Amino acid sequence: MKLLALAAALTLVAGAAHAQTSAQKADSPTNNDASKLGGYAPAAPLFSTGSTPPPGTQVVFVPSTQTPTQAFPPPAPKAVYPMCKRGQFDGCRQRQ
Repeated sequence: MKLLALAAALTLVAGAAHAQTSAQKADSPTNNDASKLGGYAPAAPLFSTGSTPPPGTQVVFVPSTQTPTQAFPPPAPKAVYPMCKRGQFDGCRQRQ
């Protein structure tokens, strides 16, 4: 009897979870709206010509003249660093 009740409860939970994921899929954006989302897509084309160079074309690599510190500057320091909580290691002071 307990096994039957357990099976019925699992069926109800699985059905509710499936309904929730179906509703989430219905609310998610389609590929048609992808241009509105933004994100990691480059703002300018990869090549200066706007298209991929034809095969056999010599591609010249020009390294950046910036130092790593110039290219990736460190974040500005905070005015106050709070004490770390248990399991926290970033943006806080370690307890001694």
